Amino acid sequence: MSLLAQVEQDYITAYKAKEDVRVAVLRLLKTAAKNRQVELMRPLTDDEMLEVIQKQAKQRQDSIEQYTAAGRADLADREKAELEILHGYLPSPLTKEELAAAIEAAIAETGVTSMAGMGKVMTAVLTAHKGRVDGKTASAAVRARLQHG
Repeated sequence: MSLLAQVEQDYITAYKAKEDVRVAVLRLLKTAAKNRQVELMRPLTDDEMLEVIQKQAKQRQDSIEQYTAAGRADLADREKAELEILHGYLPSPLTKEELAAAIEAAIAETGVTSMAGMGKVMTAVLTAHKGRVDGKTASAAVRARLQHG
């Protein structure tokens, strides 16, 4: 079953079970997917759907940070609940050890030895582990590895 079909099915189940938060999250996700589909003028692949979900999760993460900074714990908690639902559709993130190994493999593959080649390493890591690596985390780890050789 495709990722989009899974979201559709889960939406119907959540709607029947009157799970308000899940219904709201999945409705927004379906809308974002539909907008992307119209933009591309063709059905979404699972990779493209994964990108839509990641974008939605990133928006929730940014909102959590902003609400927390503004002292609005009630809104931050709602965003956290929504983020948890979205995480259910994403692949499990790499552990620190897996990320370190992925960075080493990318450095070996690209032959990069300095900060000048950081972009090549980042591209290799993010492409090889699509959906499992947060860009900010990977960037910090790659930077640390290249600076301390």
